[in-house]
Amino acid sequence: MLTYIKLFLIVIHTIIWSLIALLSLAVDRSYTMYFWVSRMFPKGILDISRIKLKVTGLENLDSSELYVYVSNHSSMYDIPAMQIAFPNRATMMFKKELAKIPIFGWQLYLGPYIIVDRESGEKARKSIDRAIDQMKKRRISLLLFAEGTRSKTGEVQPFKRGAFNLAAKIGVPVVPTSISGTAAILPKGKLRITPGTITVHFDKPIPTTNVKNRADEIELMNKVREIVIQNKVN
Repeated sequence: MLTYIKLFLIVIHTIIWSLIALLSLAVDRSYTMYFWVSRMFPKGILDISRIKLKVTGLENLDSSELYVYVSNHSSMYDIPAMQIAFPNRATMMFKKELAKIPIFGWQLYLGPYIIVDRESGEKARKSIDRAIDQMKKRRISLLLFAEGTRSKTGEVQPFKRGAFNLAAKIGVPVVPTSISGTAAILPKGKLRITPGTITVHFDKPIPTTNVKNRADEIELMNKVREIVIQNKVN
């Protein structure tokens, strides 16, 4: 019963902050106001859910630099946790289906987020091009969940190479990012929110200047996955 009350409050909270986000986009196309909203909105979600957030490793990062954050993914709570944890402006990729949700999806579509159509190779490539453009022209970092989808077990699944190919194309460092605690709070396929603590750890950025081919990308992918697993709190 308590979970349904939390979900109801989260829906109301989401509608209100999505309307504020749409208003911010109407008056400020630099996304300055929007990114402020994108930090306040998830804080409310964690408060409603009685979830605490611990962020470590910020000393490894320079908030003025661009990064591709590569993280594990096991719960919907990974996203609000990361939105708060980012030390700089950062965007994410979303499935196109989310853009169809009234109000919430509209602000995603109009905002700096990257909508991905997995069914169309051409549209997927255009999404990648938009991500590169966002990073270079607007100085916005990017978060990628390298597993491609949420882990059912909470364990870190095999990574996909795309995140590392993209980072190499842009020429920015990759930050191995470990998210712990979210699988226990709301695991994939479950509808029960359990209060707890989420820990986000940022490891030292890894340069991509020497990544020249597929073999280099795979080597980087395996290295980052190993670091993510090592830093994940079980």
